[in-house]
Amino acid sequence: MKTIKYNALVMHEDDNVATAVDDMLSGDRAHIRHHDNDQSIRLVNDIKFGHKFALADINKDGEIMKYGETIGVSNRDIKKGEHVHIHNIDSVRGKGAVTKHAF
Repeated sequence: MKTIKYNALVMHEDDNVATAVDDMLSGDRAHIRHHDNDQSIRLVNDIKFGHKFALADINKDGEIMKYGETIGVSNRDIKKGEHVHIHNIDSVRGKGAVTKHAF
C-alpha cells in the first residue's frame, strides 16, 4: 500500500482554499488532507510554505473561505490550484470598521 505525503491542509470543511505545508512548484501535485475527503490538485503557480491556493475555481467577487470564515473577496476570477494572496483578494478582516459585503 502506497503512503501519501500530504503537502497541504484544509482548516475547515467549508474552506475553498488550502494551506501549503511545503514549498511547491507550478505543475506539482498538491496532496491535501481535507477532513474525510483527501484531494489532489495540480498547482498553477509556485506556492510557498504557509500560502494558500484555491481548491476549486472561484469567481470574481466570490468569498475566500479559511477557518470556516470569510477572510476576503476575490477581485478577479481565480483558477483551481492558483495562488490565493493579496494580488487576487481583498481582505475583509483587520481593517477596523468592516463593511458588510453583499454575497
